[in-house]
Amino acid sequence: MTVAETPEACDLLLEAGFVVPVEPHAVVLEDHAVAVRDGVIVAVLPIAEARLRFSATETVSRPGAAVVPGFVNAHTHNPMTLLRGIADDLPLKVWLQQHIWPIEAAVIAPDFVADGITLAIAEMLRGGTTCANENYFFPDVQAAVYKRHGFRARVGLPVIDFPTAWAKSDDEYFDKAGEVHDQWRDDPLVSMAFAPHAPYTVSDANFERVRMLSDQLDVPVHLHLHETAQEVEQSIREHGQRPLARLDRLGLVNDRLIAVHMTQLTDAEIHLCAARGVSVVHCPESNLKLASGFCPACALERAGVNLAIGTDGCASNNDLDMVSETRTAALLAKAVAQDAEAFDAFTALRAATLGGAKAMGLDHLVGSIEPGKQADLACIELSDLETQPLHHVVSQLVYAAGRHQVSDVWIAGRARLRARQLVDMDVAAITANARQWRERIAGIDRRQP
Repeated sequence: MTVAETPEACDLLLEAGFVVPVEPHAVVLEDHAVAVRDGVIVAVLPIAEARLRFSATETVSRPGAAVVPGFVNAHTHNPMTLLRGIADDLPLKVWLQQHIWPIEAAVIAPDFVADGITLAIAEMLRGGTTCANENYFFPDVQAAVYKRHGFRARVGLPVIDFPTAWAKSDDEYFDKAGEVHDQWRDDPLVSMAFAPHAPYTVSDANFERVRMLSDQLDVPVHLHLHETAQEVEQSIREHGQRPLARLDRLGLVNDRLIAVHMTQLTDAEIHLCAARGVSVVHCPESNLKLASGFCPACALERAGVNLAIGTDGCASNNDLDMVSETRTAALLAKAVAQDAEAFDAFTALRAATLGGAKAMGLDHLVGSIEPGKQADLACIELSDLETQPLHHVVSQLVYAAGRHQVSDVWIAGRARLRARQLVDMDVAAITANARQWRERIAGIDRRQP
């Protein structure tokens, strides 16, 4: 730009010591800026050039920080933040059937869902997460709360073979799913997926209905799959097939399938997922805590499967910390593969951002810092003593940084966290509300079916 030229207007110029765009892969840009206009990234360029080219309404300078794409939490049950720590140190089926389901039967209602998601949004923003793949009941309420707080989400439309507070029959699940999908089909922040719970809770007939509607509406299918050895054994006993083979028979193994957990996989199943374009969501901390097994993340990644990272719900994790989850995913992948070079720091960060966006069908919008994409950004301060000395930016982000080092977050260019303070969210009120839910839940008799 010559001296005589007028600088371009932009809404935000974010200047940082480092920008980690994720795409292209394994790149760190030093002393760079991200220019944002109308919620969209318009340029990524050296700070000196940015100051000449742009006239910004707001300039945020973070010389000791790394800017990364906002984390994409690819598997959540966010209303369950209100059940954090309610039934720990138990195997999956005991935890689910004797504790979680009885409590949920007593509390699931619009207010529980709305309050749990509000608490989750606050926690996720403080940890640099800007997008969640949601899987719970009352998707209409979920969508409204995410929208109200300017948070990006793909909300699951639940399908399960028994009555719940959301729906009483198969037809009602599908009728309501259609209504909610139609209501939100054009929203820029909130989109829908089908969320059949799991192979052991959904019939062939309902899976076939999900497949047909997923094809018609071009929306993903988000479900728990191959979570435990017991699930696989039950499927062989009841259907004569492993769960993935059963879903393949029903036409669901394709590039819209978001397969969560996947701890029990053969080499042939890994290659089937790669060939069909299935995305796998690795939830290492939940799987470790419930002793569900180990997702072969390295084998999946090396086979060409798109890998994403999710925290699962707070009742089984017990947090929504994608910084910690990404570290655990990287470390566990190395142990499972018995290979210290497996799933390196760049690969782990990619899974936690662009991999999640791709799994959700949102990679054209988010997941990397590229011109034309939505400005979903997180700033992580690396000048803290816990990440000094700074030999390798992405190694420090994955292996040393903590979520307390997230300083700023934007979603579609809108500030949601500034200098560690939440924007337009009342932390004291959210905390007080969580405490009253503790009192309500404490009185529930879990012995009831």
